[in-house]
Amino acid sequence: MCGIVGFVDRSTTTDKKRIIKEMMDTIIHRGPNSSGQHVDEGVALGFRRLSIIDLEGGSQPIYNEDGTKVITFNGEIYNYQSIREDLIAKGHVFTTHADTEVLLHGYEEYGRELLQKIRGMFAFVIWDTEKQELFGARDHFGIKPLYYTQMNGTFMYGSEIKSFLKHPNFNKELNKEALKPYMTFQYSALDETFFKNVYRIKEGHYFTYKDGELNIQQYWDVDEKETDLTLEETVDLIDETVVSSVEAHRIADVEVGSFLSSGVDSSYVTAVLRPEHSYSIGFGDKTYNESVEAKKLADLIELKNISRIVTGDEAFEYFPLIQYHLDEPDSNPSCVPLYFLAELASRDVRVALSGEGADELFAGYQAYGMNTNSKVVKVVAEGLKKLPKGMRYKIGRGLKGKTFRGALHLYTSLAPAEDFFIGQAKVFEEAEADDYLQPTYQKSPTVKEIVQVHYDKVQDMSEIKKMQYLDMHQWMPKDILLKADKLSMASSLEVRVPLLDKELMKVSEQVPTKYLINAENTKYAFRQAASRHLPEEWYNREKLGFPVPIKDWLREEKYYKIVRTVFEQSFVQEFFDQEKILKLLDDNYHGTADGRRKIWTIFTFLTWYQVYFVNNGDKPVPSEVA
Repeated sequence: MCGIVGFVDRSTTTDKKRIIKEMMDTIIHRGPNSSGQHVDEGVALGFRRLSIIDLEGGSQPIYNEDGTKVITFNGEIYNYQSIREDLIAKGHVFTTHADTEVLLHGYEEYGRELLQKIRGMFAFVIWDTEKQELFGARDHFGIKPLYYTQMNGTFMYGSEIKSFLKHPNFNKELNKEALKPYMTFQYSALDETFFKNVYRIKEGHYFTYKDGELNIQQYWDVDEKETDLTLEETVDLIDETVVSSVEAHRIADVEVGSFLSSGVDSSYVTAVLRPEHSYSIGFGDKTYNESVEAKKLADLIELKNISRIVTGDEAFEYFPLIQYHLDEPDSNPSCVPLYFLAELASRDVRVALSGEGADELFAGYQAYGMNTNSKVVKVVAEGLKKLPKGMRYKIGRGLKGKTFRGALHLYTSLAPAEDFFIGQAKVFEEAEADDYLQPTYQKSPTVKEIVQVHYDKVQDMSEIKKMQYLDMHQWMPKDILLKADKLSMASSLEVRVPLLDKELMKVSEQVPTKYLINAENTKYAFRQAASRHLPEEWYNREKLGFPVPIKDWLREEKYYKIVRTVFEQSFVQEFFDQEKILKLLDDNYHGTADGRRKIWTIFTFLTWYQVYFVNNGDKPVPSEVA
């Protein structure tokens, strides 16, 4: 796990060595063990290293045999050893045992087809000194981040946007179109980030940059092949592949630990991995304490578990630092416990496995079709789903807005997904966001325009698989995986996600829809596979996520005052109707309304804006460590 930065700039007056070092220093948290750079007349490549594999010989940049190609790489390739053997047989000479060098020689041998062969999480770039061409790619799911911008004759890329701030050709400007969609989605929902003219390389895409021309192409996407596998065959296939994936993801020359919550995903991974250390986080008595439940499981399966309680004081003290590390505002409440969980694990290990991905691959979210607790309603819905699509859609749309018991579940089970589903978070309705935003910030792509791009590609899929596809390309790379990467690397910890793996995706694509979610439960077949390793209390447990006591915090005077102080700042009037957001906050505090998610979303953006624009991107220092 590392951090990469770089730029292409042919100006003879640019002090490339100084600039690339400053960019590298900005992301030193991603790689505190060592650094390296390559600078020539056309390009500067920078690298920060967190040593995981080939501790002595894996420093970067790495060059091919004649020095005509050079690579920097962030991530892990889990099948690098078999590819390395093939490359050696074809005559390639290796100077290290690192997976980085396999990518370099693999690109020499296979070209872009390398991307079809590798299994892992990655963002890498290769500079070809002969062609004067930059080639880069991001992994299939977007586990590793990769940003780029073109400004003032310079092409820049990096693992984190904050590194761009150190380049003299970077113009820092707020992307005004990003705020309104964020108010609904809770994360940066556009391809262009909150920084104007800064974009993500999308998941499953590669790019080339030559002679000032940027070309971006997709190399991978979900390929549904729903089969008629029996339940037993499905469960066998899932469990075999999960066990194999965990085994592949444990490859390292350092100790590998795991995150352990009370849910089935991390519990399944931990039970298979059986690490020396597992880690959990909780918030004490004011909310459901996951660390207590995680400890129960660890005791049952005889594993060591380390946990800690996060206080409200700590959460608010570190919140600006959390938003700094995220690069863009993300009001997902789980950002807070995840930051502290990663810090806790980093005290002992450099690598931890986590449970992200199973909900998207195997349909674990309640929003996919578990909007009722009534078994009768669920059974009726399952029966109606067998009707022809046209008839099913007509009945579903006729149920929209109805209020009888079970109506919402029937509507979301029968109507087309694109009529109601925008992903796993929906904070403000669009019209409601307009009520709070100043006119300048009301102009942006609509929510429908954002999601329809994805729905247009999967019209032949089942409604559940359509929802999964949307989450795979919106919610997962722009929220779930982004915060997992940024908030673990904040503590120089590598997080691996064995349930979000190319081989497991191949299994997911085959699973019959009826075994994804049904009247029994979400991710039904996946839970049956987990039952081979976990007690029923864990494999059948309802999904909770990270329970965070925002409701209690915002009704406690000292935290309410912290938020109100931010809402009262003069810069806030640039974005919001200040009276309205203060009323929203006050009404929530006095208990006359429940606006906690809306307040947290506004508070998050304003905190992020203070960090990057009011305070010019300087790293916040919590007072307890100042």
